[in-house]
Amino acid sequence: MTLLLMAAGKGSRYGKLKQFDGLGPKEEFLMEFSIYDAIDAGFDHVVIITQRDHVAFLKDHLMARIPKNIKLDVLSQELEELPPGTEILVERNKPWGTAHAVWTARNQINSPFVVLNADDYYGRAAFGEAASFIKNPVTTSPFAMVGYTLKETLSPNGSVSRGICSIKNGNLLSVEERLKIISENGEIVDLDSGKHFSGEEMVSMNFWVCHPSLFSEIETYFSQFLQDKELIKNSEVYLPFVIQYLIAKQKTTVAVLPANGKWFGVTYANDRELAVMELAEMTHEQIYPSPLWGKTN
Repeated sequence: MTLLLMAAGKGSRYGKLKQFDGLGPKEEFLMEFSIYDAIDAGFDHVVIITQRDHVAFLKDHLMARIPKNIKLDVLSQELEELPPGTEILVERNKPWGTAHAVWTARNQINSPFVVLNADDYYGRAAFGEAASFIKNPVTTSPFAMVGYTLKETLSPNGSVSRGICSIKNGNLLSVEERLKIISENGEIVDLDSGKHFSGEEMVSMNFWVCHPSLFSEIETYFSQFLQDKELIKNSEVYLPFVIQYLIAKQKTTVAVLPANGKWFGVTYANDRELAVMELAEMTHEQIYPSPLWGKTN
């Protein structure tokens, strides 16, 4: 089983590269806790997609820490990496998006894998749920999403983007992106539409269980995307859009797995203190050792 981490973001609202911020008690990155939890759940291969300038640093950083029996690949997401037979004739600096980041790993992964954000904390139980699904799928589909309740994923420091899930018979029907959800005065509301939420809604936090067949599906979707001259100027190819396309075309079903644990992230700079406190508390409770990998830098 493979863990694929997306670490190519630029952290505009956070103010710096949050995926490389030392939030743990011994300056561990958030992604290191995901790697630790995945290994504990039985994953033996870690692939990280990052920016070109960070490949060598990240590979050296992790190779000095994670167990030697864990295979590690660190790859860069490149604008120039396109499906065969395609080209773009417009100038573009913005990355192609999360689906393209996943597609970057197509030559390194040939077994079931989970993909998630490197700058979020997903909880130990989530990796156990994902590993159990891979080993014993509850449906004929090899795809699943680990879901969280909306109220557990909000920030006290501002609005957040969340994918609100529609679910039927334990399977994902759709993910509706809400870009400005905020909790104020005991109410949860989408600032764009004024819609109120109970907080019990299931949301996608970009934790997906996938089959390697996804790579060819992304390539097809991305090739079609590149044919639209307007889209290629500034739009991105997001992984949830590709998965939702596969559901709509009845190419797959996606089981929804409850996370059974906490999630937290660092959308804003002021979220940092809360994340540091959460990790310190879990270390104090001996949920994690300190240093995380049993040794210091």
